[in-house]
Amino acid sequence: MQIAFQIFLLAGGLAVALVASDRAVAYTRALAAALGAPAFVVGVALVSIGTDLPEIANSIAAHVQGEGDVNVGDSVGSTLTQYTLVLGLFPLVAVLAIDRLQIGLVSIFTIAGLGLTTLFVADGWLGRLDGAILVLSWAVFTAALVKVLPGHTADEPPPVAHRSRLVQGGIVLLALGFVGFGATVAVRSLVQLAELAGVPEFAIAFFGASLGTSAPEIVVDFTALVRGAPGIALGDALGSSLVDATLSIGVGPLVAPAEVTPRLAVAGSLYALAAVAIVGALLGVLRRHDRLTGLVLVGLYSFAYVVLIAAA
Repeated sequence: MQIAFQIFLLAGGLAVALVASDRAVAYTRALAAALGAPAFVVGVALVSIGTDLPEIANSIAAHVQGEGDVNVGDSVGSTLTQYTLVLGLFPLVAVLAIDRLQIGLVSIFTIAGLGLTTLFVADGWLGRLDGAILVLSWAVFTAALVKVLPGHTADEPPPVAHRSRLVQGGIVLLALGFVGFGATVAVRSLVQLAELAGVPEFAIAFFGASLGTSAPEIVVDFTALVRGAPGIALGDALGSSLVDATLSIGVGPLVAPAEVTPRLAVAGSLYALAAVAIVGALLGVLRRHDRLTGLVLVGLYSFAYVVLIAAA
């Protein structure tokens, strides 16, 4: 009975976070469109923040509760999920032309973020200085991407009921509050399930929570592909991975330091780093993302289960 109740809380918390995140994304994109921002840059710098709200809220909630493994597992797992599984499913909707500069820069910055994470978790502790460095890294990397990457087309946001920028900003803030509430409930139930099942929290967060919190990327990106906006889809998938590898991991310990399990955290971070490097190199060389490359990416995601089971 207790397990069923915790599963209900987990599903309900994630559902609230995902629905609220979708509203925040819609209004964030509306604000961005008013500025005429290029599609890929909007995806990397703005939409990625909106779709990563569950991971960010999850990070804070996990560290406030002293559960560093949940933060690192979810954030690193989400980085891997978006760079492999989510991106690997794109060719089911559309074949994408790949810009080497775009994929190359985002991959390098994401690898750097995962490298810092690996270094910081090796001692079993994520402190405020570690978090500050990761958050600052995200800010510097994003600013560099916005400055260096050329844009091609502007985003066409979904229709929203309110056109006033002030009202749109208020709706984004309100949606953020609901995301934080839903993520807090989900994190607490996730920890309880881990304790009841005797499964390491990191492993559950790496696979289960990362899939749940990556749902906004799946919804937004596939909607963008169907509507003929591949720049938004690719920018969000890559940008979300960068956010997860830096800002999402860093914001939790910046609020409240916590312990992590070094063996699992290092193994997960290194595997995600290697996967990002392989995907970046593969797509950068081929300059095309089709069903064959999609299979390779999904295979990289699947192999992570073997790596984490072995590390556990």
